[in-house]
Amino acid sequence: MAAFPSFSGDVLEALAKALGECGSGSEISQTFQRVSMHDCSGESTKWRRLLSVFEDAQSQDRCANRVVSFVQAFMAPARFIGKSEVYECRRQELNLVLAFAGLKFGEDGQFRPIDAARTIPEAEARVKTLQTKFKGRAIHADVLKYCSAELLADNYFHALFEANKGLAQRIRDLSGVQLDGAALVDKAFCGQQPILAINRLVTESERSEQTGFATLLKGCFGAIRNPLAHTPRLFWDGEDDAADIFSMLSLLHRKLDGCVKIPG
Repeated sequence: MAAFPSFSGDVLEALAKALGECGSGSEISQTFQRVSMHDCSGESTKWRRLLSVFEDAQSQDRCANRVVSFVQAFMAPARFIGKSEVYECRRQELNLVLAFAGLKFGEDGQFRPIDAARTIPEAEARVKTLQTKFKGRAIHADVLKYCSAELLADNYFHALFEANKGLAQRIRDLSGVQLDGAALVDKAFCGQQPILAINRLVTESERSEQTGFATLLKGCFGAIRNPLAHTPRLFWDGEDDAADIFSMLSLLHRKLDGCVKIPG
């Protein structure tokens, strides 16, 4: 492990307080043993124990490596199986502190360097939840399935690209057609014998809805994914456009939720 510069006293205290809410006293003791930290603090309060041990480790090592190892062990994603919402909430709290040290604790339990924050609003902006980023809009789970890592890295450009690829993959999974783009949509939804249907395809209105949905899909691939792949950042400008595009992708996925495969 490369040497992590020692955390300032303020960051170390805030980190200890945040971690004190993430587990029991016995779990803290077990993690101390795993990362070769020795608790000689005599403190009973969890965060005070953590702070004392962290300070001793940094003083001995002249770096924050054992503190970082403790965080990775104590916040290992496997500890939070079945409690993903709790994990994400705690991780965001940690990142609010770590932003001042120029670090980010990823969803995968790894540390990554970032530009250090200088103000509280700047730090908070770094760790906004997806709901805040996209103004409370409900984003379909199959959109986030393909791009959550990029979103958490605030990389809207690649998140949109991956989410759009995910839409095509879902159509392939539903239809069994191994094509891409407009060719995939035409084979799956168009013609006299489409493979997938979003309604009964009995009335003229229902057939028009199917045609319109296919057109939306092709427009999505043509107007979002292709420009993103070949002309960086052409069709969107920051958070507002990203939110609109994710909402459209969510609408398309919700329509796919109700589509059926036509026998034969």
